[in-house]
Amino acid sequence: MKKSIVWLASYPKSGNTWTRIFLANYLINADKPLSINQVHNFGVGDSIARTYDMVAGRKIDVNDIPLTISLRDKVLRAIVANNADVNFVKTHNARVSPEGVEFIPDKYTRSAIYIMRNPLDMVLSYARHYGIDNAEAVKRITHPDNANAPGDKMVAQFLGTWAGHVKSWSAFAPWPRLVLRYEDLLEDPHKYFSKVLDLVGVPVEAERLDRAIRFSSFDELSKQEETQGFIERPEENTKFFGKGQKDQWKTDLDPELADTIRAAFGDTMKRYGYLE
Repeated sequence: MKKSIVWLASYPKSGNTWTRIFLANYLINADKPLSINQVHNFGVGDSIARTYDMVAGRKIDVNDIPLTISLRDKVLRAIVANNADVNFVKTHNARVSPEGVEFIPDKYTRSAIYIMRNPLDMVLSYARHYGIDNAEAVKRITHPDNANAPGDKMVAQFLGTWAGHVKSWSAFAPWPRLVLRYEDLLEDPHKYFSKVLDLVGVPVEAERLDRAIRFSSFDELSKQEETQGFIERPEENTKFFGKGQKDQWKTDLDPELADTIRAAFGDTMKRYGYLE
């Protein structure tokens, strides 16, 4: 069985979906933007409940978290069973081993692309995404047991704190890994999306790259969401794609909440250039 999984990993609201849409547009190489509701055809999520139903051979109770954890290896084995060279898998899970089950096992992993975002900005998008206020969002991302609860379509996801998540994915691994900052993707998408393609092993063609970047711009994604909706939008959120800007925290985040984040994540933020 091939080590074919290329993880597209991030804390929620850090640029994972944007990166997947870029990759899909580049790989399909069409002369018009791919529908955002077709992106799921170019990869799979690791927490989709129906996949767990499939490997269990029955409809499972997603609230039975020990059960979903025990099915994790079978889900990943089913993904790589197609014997493809590359299987893109989106994850918001940290590299953890709940109940002794390795969530990001080396035996299935080809490589990983990890996208991080300044937590001062990420927390604003996180709050909007989950339909909570900023204070609650800060409380969650600074809690070591933070997780996405199971729902009708998803099993539980183990996040932990923002810094813990970053550290888990940036720690040593025996497979190639690309760690990217969301802000660098915004600043120079041609340079950093080229790095994504290099890791995947796809030749970088200048015209094709430029087109894929245009087709995955936030203006294009917002326009598509307005006209056709987005199947990955959670019920708590009225709009999935925001402005995608950086430094919104300077005007939109309470200074006390910003201080709480800096106090919790200072070392990691400094390491990746998020502290002035």
